[in-house]
Amino acid sequence: MSHPQGLPTHLADLSRTLVMGVVNVTPDSFSDGGRFDTTKSAISHALSLANDGADIVDVGGESTRPGAQRVSLEEELNRVIPVVKELVANSVVVSVDTMRAEVAKQAIAVGAHIINDVSGGQADVEMFSTIAQDRVPYIMMHWRGHSAQMGEQANYLDVVQEVKDELAEQLAKANEAGIAVERMVLDPGLGFAKNPQQNWPILKHISDFIDLGSPLLVGASRKRFLGELLATEGQPRDVAAREAATTALTTLLASQGVWAVRVHDVIAARDAIAVVEKLKEQQ
Repeated sequence: MSHPQGLPTHLADLSRTLVMGVVNVTPDSFSDGGRFDTTKSAISHALSLANDGADIVDVGGESTRPGAQRVSLEEELNRVIPVVKELVANSVVVSVDTMRAEVAKQAIAVGAHIINDVSGGQADVEMFSTIAQDRVPYIMMHWRGHSAQMGEQANYLDVVQEVKDELAEQLAKANEAGIAVERMVLDPGLGFAKNPQQNWPILKHISDFIDLGSPLLVGASRKRFLGELLATEGQPRDVAAREAATTALTTLLASQGVWAVRVHDVIAARDAIAVVEKLKEQQ
């Protein structure tokens, strides 16, 4: 398993796919918006995820569901920083899901270990220089625009090749800005500027993205394309009832050697990965 440089040693020594648990400190995220939108409830949920076996807890203060509007910098900081402080004090490995350099900078200052930027450095011109200076692992997702407009950007002739090429371009730009390639993780951005059917070729050809040479994070958990796959009489499966399909994908992704999966149900993901690891041991 290839890990980005800068991870805590106990994670860098692991040979299996890592599990990143999701904490949305927001009122409007697609899966759990409003359930953990206070500092107290977010911390409690994050500690629960860590106790369930999350290797990393990913804390975000801005919803990136399709159609979501941006929050102010001040609001995002107020949501995220107190949660990060408390989790770090409890020895939880924290990534911060943000597109803003200032949020990244302040989160790193209070102990965040990883920055997870769904815009891949495109939303804030200061992001690359911030990461280059602070030298933490940096997750770059494939992105074509903010949530309110990204549905209009789902235009591809060859979705696998175009997403791969655009990720490679951002990877090169980040490296030119001073971020070591060894510290970067790539994410194909399932559901971001992609209609439900465009996610499946990406998953089918996930090894093409691993071939870019950087560790790969995949976030498929409970997303709309799973809801549409499991639809009944034209009605997408409810978000809460997509976990079995998510776990099936976790199993397949772990068997392909992805670096980490970003999930809501940590126990199910860890169980799936344990099965994959046991099968690898067999002769």
